[in-house]
Amino acid sequence: MGFILRAIGALVLVALLLLGVGFLLPGSYRIERSVEITAPATRVYPLIADPREWKRWSAWNRRDPAMLIDYSGPASGAGAAWSWRSRSEGNGRMEFTEAVADQRVAYALSFADDSMRSHGSLTLDAQGNRVRVAWTNEGDLGRNPAARWFGLFMDRIVGPDFEAGLRNLKSIVEGG
Repeated sequence: MGFILRAIGALVLVALLLLGVGFLLPGSYRIERSVEITAPATRVYPLIADPREWKRWSAWNRRDPAMLIDYSGPASGAGAAWSWRSRSEGNGRMEFTEAVADQRVAYALSFADDSMRSHGSLTLDAQGNRVRVAWTNEGDLGRNPAARWFGLFMDRIVGPDFEAGLRNLKSIVEGG
């Protein structure tokens, strides 16, 4: 009986320690990846400013071709939005909040399943006949210690999807 009580006490202590450390972890996260594409920004921008084009290069759309997508707002640029329902990729919504032709598209992203919200951008830095595309996403994790633990792994979880999407974008632009 004494062993069981000590084991329960140890588990409670570990849980309290993890909870306490969770409150000390960063309350936000940031993910950034980039790629250099041999093409002018005018060839890249239409693929990032139109939500319908994302299914051609986004890793998420390619992972679930059966994803149900609804588009709203203008066809591209600020106000263009899309929402999706997917068994493997979750349910969410993205709306472009800012668009500067051949330079930048900013977005707000939310997931219905866990009320997670973030914002990000795809920025084009043109250098002659080349363009560096930087994709960022950042979010506030609030005061929830479990979310803060999750935030430690966001870059490792989402970063590879950004890399795959940017590789796909590069392949489409340079190949076509």
